Amino acid sequence: MHAGTGVVICPKNDILVAQSQGPPAKSGIPTYRVQIINRSPTGKSIWNIHLSCGWFSSAKLIDPNTFKRLKYDDCLVNGGKPLRAGSVISFTYYTTFEYPLSVSSVEC
Repeated sequence: MHAGTGVVICPKNDILVAQSQGPPAKSGIPTYRVQIINRSPTGKSIWNIHLSCGWFSSAKLIDPNTFKRLKYDDCLVNGGKPLRAGSVISFTYYTTFEYPLSVSSVEC
């Protein structure tokens, strides 16, 4: 008899979220560059990557297939699709302050 749902829980720290402040936009709004990296030591693809993101918003639209706030404190990376080991998703957002972003859940 097989127990479980078939979903494998991966360590959240297999995903690294790095942020840095970029040059201000022409309008003077600060910019922040985000890189989301799959650093799985076993080479696994990771999907359904959700980040804690508060009320994340950006003055310039971010492709929702790259990064999208679903509700308060829940943002989805890469449209939920797999991010291969060693791969990076990156985007820049425009706002007056840096949002704290941290991994809340992943699947592999």
